[in-house]
Amino acid sequence: MKTIRFAATAVAVSIATLLAACTTMGTATSGYPTLNGAKPLVIGHRGASGYLPEHTLASYKKAIEMGADFIEPDLVVTKDGELVARHEPNITATTDVSTRAEFASRKTTRKVDGVNETGWFVTDFTLAELRTLRAKQPNAARDKSFDGQFQIPTFREILELAKTESARTGRTIGVYPETKHPTYHVDAGLPIEPRLLALLAEYGYTKKDSPVIIQSFEVSNLKALRKLTQVRLVQLVDADDVDSKGNVTLVAPFDKPYDFAVAKDSRTFPNLLTPKGLAEVKTYADGIGPWKPYLASAAHVMGADGKPRDLNGDGKITDADRVALPPTDVVKNAHAAGLFVHAYTFRSEAPLLLSDYKGDPKAEYKRFYALGVDGLFSDFPDTAVSARDGK
Repeated sequence: MKTIRFAATAVAVSIATLLAACTTMGTATSGYPTLNGAKPLVIGHRGASGYLPEHTLASYKKAIEMGADFIEPDLVVTKDGELVARHEPNITATTDVSTRAEFASRKTTRKVDGVNETGWFVTDFTLAELRTLRAKQPNAARDKSFDGQFQIPTFREILELAKTESARTGRTIGVYPETKHPTYHVDAGLPIEPRLLALLAEYGYTKKDSPVIIQSFEVSNLKALRKLTQVRLVQLVDADDVDSKGNVTLVAPFDKPYDFAVAKDSRTFPNLLTPKGLAEVKTYADGIGPWKPYLASAAHVMGADGKPRDLNGDGKITDADRVALPPTDVVKNAHAAGLFVHAYTFRSEAPLLLSDYKGDPKAEYKRFYALGVDGLFSDFPDTAVSARDGK
């Protein structure tokens, strides 16, 4: 099968038309072109990670206070088998571990999804040891004043937070765990899935209508989970980058589910988004979580010298120098297959917003809501909720 491509020569999508359509949508459920007609969900990506260090109880709580419907913990496993929230097994960028002399000897090189990484890994620490570390903001462009204040939370603590906040706010707060690098954890003798299901069962989260959605970039673990639980499952769809013409680029390890690479399966992530691929996904998952360029990409405007033009004159070439291309049929085809679509990741920083949005992050949200996404992952859930609800 061919990789999905986005024609840069096509006439750019009318953002104004899409936004006008979205402004007519109130908070009633019937106004949105989602799979079931409900308002799209706002998922606090690693909490409210645009404001506070990611994957901390403070970040999750802030996302809830900002109106997020779900909070998203990425799950990894400690040496002694505890589920904790970190973006990767390698915790060098998200904690102060590199400054801790007592753990200097733990620095090592491990292979994650076929790539050698050097640093400190959760799988080499007990929970008690991890508790001595403190989280930090890994994004240099964001506020680092909260570095050193927060511990690494366990998944149990996150479930308790969602339960407590649901009672406090009077609305159901969902939890959207991602199984991070399942193959890596199996190879380490610390599989995520049985631990995850056991803990969810303790909270009674075993049904399709439970406030839990499990996601993964791999396929085989989702297929195995489908046989063991009724909770909703989501197939994540990744890529490496987007070229100047708006084509999604595929470079390992972001070209395909890593279990495909291990099994020598030639299919790539875009193959999962064809009608045939979506039909297969439907056999084991309830939805897809695609990187947003798969739904609507953007291209640079090329100058006479063959290089991208600096549209905003800031001396840099970023997404702010791209123009929107027409949307693809992925949302339409996924809905036709009975799959919901939760797109990622939405951020508010100016260099990440297309020129069409004129520096307004709400314009991007409104565009994707109008395209029919059933939910989206946001680092800034307050902005996502405001754009959705017309506030």
